[in-house]
Amino acid sequence: MAKFCYNLVMLIIQALYLMLPVYFANMAPVFATKFLGQRFAWPLDFNKKYQGKPILGRNKTWRGLIAAIIVAAIIVLIQKLLYQIDFFRTLSLIDYSQVLCGVYGFLMGTGVILADALKSFIKRRQKLKPGARWMPWDQLDFLGGLILLFLVYIPPWEVILIIIIISPLLPIAANWLGYKLGIKKVAW
Repeated sequence: MAKFCYNLVMLIIQALYLMLPVYFANMAPVFATKFLGQRFAWPLDFNKKYQGKPILGRNKTWRGLIAAIIVAAIIVLIQKLLYQIDFFRTLSLIDYSQVLCGVYGFLMGTGVILADALKSFIKRRQKLKPGARWMPWDQLDFLGGLILLFLVYIPPWEVILIIIIISPLLPIAANWLGYKLGIKKVAW
């Protein structure tokens, strides 16, 4: 039983470690807005409308997309550097010595923003305002990063299951913390 528990905990840690670039990329647009203000806040949808409504809205920006890609690539680079240390090698599901940081960063950062943009597109069609709470969909942006990661690496099914179970809980905690720290205007 102890070995099973150890293996399960280790698998959870490995799954979370694999997804770190996605999680950080998901937070990157909020921090980019906080530190850059309205600079480089060009809307992804170029302010175009579809059926009289914004396609995505002004909060989905090129600044956010670029920040997500850069942050994801930096996290992958850090994982690649840490891969030389035995402890981090045991946490790694992939051989980071062979990873192209820019490719992984691009896929994971773009994936999380594409999922968020798709959600925004649907929210605009549902007449929900930008920033409005939309449970449970607000917690599923990580799926975009995971799906695009499949282009270069497909984790074992157990890892995918763990990611799908645990990942929706992380934005809830991160959003609450961001709200308490004054980084976000709302707690969701």
